[in-house]
Amino acid sequence: MSGCSTNTRWGICGTGFITNDFTVALRTLPPGEHQVVAVAARSLKDAQEFAKKHSISRAYGSYEELAKDPDVDAVYIGVIHPYHHSACLLFTNAKKNVLCEKPLAMNSREVQEILASAKKNNVFLMEAVWTRFFPASAEIRRLLAQKELGDLKLVVIEFGVPLMHLVRSLKKELGAGTIIDIGLYCLQFISMVYNGEKPESIKATAVCQAEGIDETVGVVLKYSNNRLAVFTCSSVMELRNNAIIVGSKGTIQVPETVWSPTSLDVNGKVTQYPLPEPGLPLSYMNGTGMRYEAEEVRQCLLKGLKESSIMSHSDSMLMAELEDEIRRQVGVVYSQDSK
Repeated sequence: MSGCSTNTRWGICGTGFITNDFTVALRTLPPGEHQVVAVAARSLKDAQEFAKKHSISRAYGSYEELAKDPDVDAVYIGVIHPYHHSACLLFTNAKKNVLCEKPLAMNSREVQEILASAKKNNVFLMEAVWTRFFPASAEIRRLLAQKELGDLKLVVIEFGVPLMHLVRSLKKELGAGTIIDIGLYCLQFISMVYNGEKPESIKATAVCQAEGIDETVGVVLKYSNNRLAVFTCSSVMELRNNAIIVGSKGTIQVPETVWSPTSLDVNGKVTQYPLPEPGLPLSYMNGTGMRYEAEEVRQCLLKGLKESSIMSHSDSMLMAELEDEIRRQVGVVYSQDSK
């Protein structure tokens, strides 16, 4: 970390709902370890309002000013998906460590460019797939590593929440689409269970709007050794939002809020993993769970690592490639795909 600061000094890029929750989540961690020193928005007024609400000393009216701030160790990027690519390049080229909200970019080409820039500039970069860092997710990985379920056979997951009231869910240029937004949670879970392996085959089908925006998607992935994964994701309806992992010796169920798990059912035995209470109102359910990914960034920086083994660069690359293939099968194209 820069200088001899033992404190991870964060810069916040964007002032939307997600950056609100990330900033609130940071406050649940020891103040001597995590500190928000600056926030940037595209308008100074927005940045100043956010800074006032969260007691942040510096507010910038451009992302470029944040990139130049010498006191920022790591930048959290919480702008909408189509701007992730340019924001990541701006901060990595300014030699800043980056935690970028998921999806890391709009397609695998953009992801590749971001990863290459982080490597070239020798900075830490991680896609903020917050789910992977929850204590419940760590426990799933532990159980699977110890072969508690025997031979894995099947993963089934569904995630659906009505999002069509959001402007960004209706406009393609704002990154609208279910696979890239909600489907990523299903893919990352399956990929975590199957240890980052590439599936042998993918079969996807979707209900799309006239504008070519996927609203409900069903996908079957086949892995080596006759293992399957099935997921359904939707941004027009509420689904059960749960998951089950089936092995030859038992099952692990994530009973609800599969994207932010606070309980696990392992062969009928349920364990709770409660989250700390927020100090300010949250935009999203379980938002304080973003503390775990922030702590992962800190631990990686203290060890001098440039990526996290829990959500690695190859994990981000795999997610993007799977999303590209599913979108190709269901006919969802973004302007970024033609570049």
